[in-house]
Amino acid sequence: MCDEGFGVHAVNLLQQDYIWPENVRLMDGGTLGMLLMPDIQDCDKLIVLDAVLCDQPSGTFCILEGDDLRKSLGFRDSTHQTDLVDILICCELSGKRPETLVYGMEPFDWKSLQDALTPEANALLPTFCQKVIDALRSQNISIKRRNI
Repeated sequence: MCDEGFGVHAVNLLQQDYIWPENVRLMDGGTLGMLLMPDIQDCDKLIVLDAVLCDQPSGTFCILEGDDLRKSLGFRDSTHQTDLVDILICCELSGKRPETLVYGMEPFDWKSLQDALTPEANALLPTFCQKVIDALRSQNISIKRRNI
């Protein structure tokens, strides 16, 4: 709903505009909850793109890890069936919890029943995606821009 779907839009843009190495998989986890556990456990490193509530002005980009991960799904009345941290705890209990980072943006509107991003969030989407690309490239992940 509205800017709560920011991560989905970011993943779609990254899939469309970039060529990824074979060992990198982009997917829309949507509201799958615990059904994501096998996919998460297949990861050595899990990067989540999401709308986050980090007590910052709308449009602020955040990087969350450790105890701050719970902010990635800090929404009340969210469509997510299970909290990301709960899934990671279950992964750990069953033997494999990947290193996890959340790249997020403080939403402008996450309560409206619109199926599109706000104009403000949509305008920030390319900058957000570029920041994610830059961060991943700094970790020696070879990502190439498609010739569009």
